[in-house]
Amino acid sequence: MFYCPYQNFMREAVPKALPTYYRLLNAMPDAPAIDVYINGKLTASNLRYANFTNYFQTPGGIYEIKVYPAGKKTPILIETNLQLMPNSIHTIAAVPNGDGSLLPILEPLSGPTPGYSMVRFAHLSSEAPAVDIILPDGKILFSDVEFKEVTGYIPVPAGNYTIQAKISETNNIILIVPNIKLQPNKIYTVYVVGKPQGTPPLQVLIPLDGSTYLRDDHIGY
Repeated sequence: MFYCPYQNFMREAVPKALPTYYRLLNAMPDAPAIDVYINGKLTASNLRYANFTNYFQTPGGIYEIKVYPAGKKTPILIETNLQLMPNSIHTIAAVPNGDGSLLPILEPLSGPTPGYSMVRFAHLSSEAPAVDIILPDGKILFSDVEFKEVTGYIPVPAGNYTIQAKISETNNIILIVPNIKLQPNKIYTVYVVGKPQGTPPLQVLIPLDGSTYLRDDHIGY
């Protein structure tokens, strides 16, 4: 399954003086839709599995974050403090680690290599082993990526791709995703979520990263 919520065209590089932005992702396949409170304020309501919020702007600092089932104040699914540095962009993923935890994923401020797509991989499936991300011809894009690991970016020519997730050091392919369209001058993170066996199944989420998405929507400028 292939999900790509943001498809816009990048106009120019992000300026250096960028406020702090973050968005939230519900990557907990066994959890209900969630409400997220930050410093006691309801920030995201009824955030369903495999969905992102838009980006929020905030000053840098330490934030108290509590996650509940949507519409309820009990039980607390996640309770933690996170530091968001000034002049940064994050995706904060609620991931299935024990009872649940938050994984802040830093995004770049700068634009991509001109004429190329920039791509990285984030492993957010707690039940999946370490994987290699490969092309159908066997070329390895990312190797031995473990749960909660986020790779570095690689530049790839824009175009349509089929990617496969293969259990590392085996020939066992656990996910095939065809027809991924990567546009030039854009930055993507490929998030893998779900379960290799059971429901909901493994799938990828491929949103634009903040330095592309925020510029396209003129947020904060």
